[in-house]
Amino acid sequence: MTDIRNRAAVLGKPISHSLSPLIHNTAYRAMGLDDWFYDSHEVDESSLADFISELDSSWHGLSLTMPLKKAIMPMGEPSNRWAEKLDVANTAIFDWSRGGGTPVIRLYNTDVAGINLALTNAIAHDGRRVPDAIAGNGMVIGSGSTAVSAIAALSTMQIQHVTIAARRPEKAHALAPVAQGFGMSVDVIAMRQIAEAVQDMRIIVSTIPSHAADPTAMSLTRLSAGSAPGVLLDVVYAPRPSELIRAWRSLGGLAIGGEEMLLYQAIPQIVYMTGTDFDDLPSNLDSTIRTALEEVL
Repeated sequence: MTDIRNRAAVLGKPISHSLSPLIHNTAYRAMGLDDWFYDSHEVDESSLADFISELDSSWHGLSLTMPLKKAIMPMGEPSNRWAEKLDVANTAIFDWSRGGGTPVIRLYNTDVAGINLALTNAIAHDGRRVPDAIAGNGMVIGSGSTAVSAIAALSTMQIQHVTIAARRPEKAHALAPVAQGFGMSVDVIAMRQIAEAVQDMRIIVSTIPSHAADPTAMSLTRLSAGSAPGVLLDVVYAPRPSELIRAWRSLGGLAIGGEEMLLYQAIPQIVYMTGTDFDDLPSNLDSTIRTALEEVL
């Protein structure tokens, strides 16, 4: 076996379910990077700094998932528009060139691009026309770090008004300035009100954990067939499909799972970590990774 000389990993808690090692290691093989390896480590906010302090120069970067996307921010320099604007990052890149055994940590948010590409590709391939009356309306379910990135993604997709739905509406109100900062009007509703509102939405992004949206899925069953003209992205990928996706599809709506977002947020991470130009990636890298995901999902 080739010696592993270059390392990266995904951190979070819980982490055993993560498909990021599969995605990144599949990419390394496709790119001929035989001495690269990517794994996962269970790390929470209290142990993040200690984990990073023990790394050596063989480490090139980290992917950050719940609950670390904000915890990482004081430890590095925001290095793309979304990390700087949202104060949320899912990618840390290590620059050891200054010496001294301590890297400069550059922070990126690739979740916004991942959400945008997952949705725009699904819409383009589906081809259905969204009614003009709802074209400017979007909904984000949840109020955590991924919800912040979802709001930003909607701002890039001609959404003028966003509804934030959360189990704790008082927490969701803190996200309103994010939407307003992108020129969108915003309102906040409770989870129990989602079924009343989704029929007026072009795009819905659910950012809450697996099964947390099951009660919402149940409430959607009361709607009539054909009453879901928009597109739903549920960022979870297990179970697949989620109950929310099942319910949305039963209404005639287009729904995609979190594996698509995971794929498209990972590709720029791979570029940043390996130092490869986007133009030099294998042309079929996304389909190669998607095939690997399909085999395990």
